[in-house]
Amino acid sequence: MIIHKLAVIGVGLIGGSLARALKAAGQVGEIIGCGRGRENLEKAVELGVIDSYTHDIGAAVEGADMVFLAVPLGAMRDTLMAMKGHLAEHAVITDGGSVKGSVIADCEAVFGEVLPGFVPGHPIAGTEKNGVEASFAELYQNRRVILTPVRETDENAIERVQAMWRSCGAEINRMAPDDHDRVLAATSHLPHMLAFALVDMLSRVDYEEDIFKYAAGGFRDFTRIASSNPIMWRDICVANKDAVATLVESYADEMTQLAIAIRENDIDTLTKMFTNAKKHRDAFIDGI
Repeated sequence: MIIHKLAVIGVGLIGGSLARALKAAGQVGEIIGCGRGRENLEKAVELGVIDSYTHDIGAAVEGADMVFLAVPLGAMRDTLMAMKGHLAEHAVITDGGSVKGSVIADCEAVFGEVLPGFVPGHPIAGTEKNGVEASFAELYQNRRVILTPVRETDENAIERVQAMWRSCGAEINRMAPDDHDRVLAATSHLPHMLAFALVDMLSRVDYEEDIFKYAAGGFRDFTRIASSNPIMWRDICVANKDAVATLVESYADEMTQLAIAIRENDIDTLTKMFTNAKKHRDAFIDGI
């Protein structure tokens, strides 16, 4: 058994799926959940995702040999502060945050250093649904988990986190925190910004009712991620603002050039843009 007592702070899709996967693999003993919503936590116990729950973060982590933080990035620092003084001596802490630089900075601000047992991580998995009822044990199978340990991170702690994720069926990769944040800004954060912005814009046009009434499958697929948690994505924007804002600005420039080409019947530019996009998209799909 990899973990004797797991504390999951934030029992939603990400934290709940981890708990389910570890139970299914027989790699965890006791799981205690922690969060603010009593109804969600009671449902988690009812579904067998966790064994018990508390609203007290300090109480949740006491005696835990593994702590998983699945809280919004904006709540990360307060969560770490609430853990201070309650962690077991050899506890390993990891997280599921989509931005690593801010989480590492929060740890340093609270503890005065990056704790040796803290292993920043990010499972590249999820859906647009929220809450423990959306969780499922197979979420991480054949999906990547990126770990971004720093110089202070203990190698044994890294190995324990790697073993945890492998038991869930995940593939482990390591990256530098800054590299992670730049890459995720392009592959995850920017697409979410585009989906949110598109739906927000179309919701304000005069014929908005007809747009959503007659939208076909392509619109549904492209905008699916606009159903994601607004607070979570607000926090991601703030935490990774430089990388995300730069890409949004670059995309806005691209859209301006596209609009000019359309208005001016610039067939050559349109063909070049669309052909280049198709080539790179096809190469990406073929490479999966």
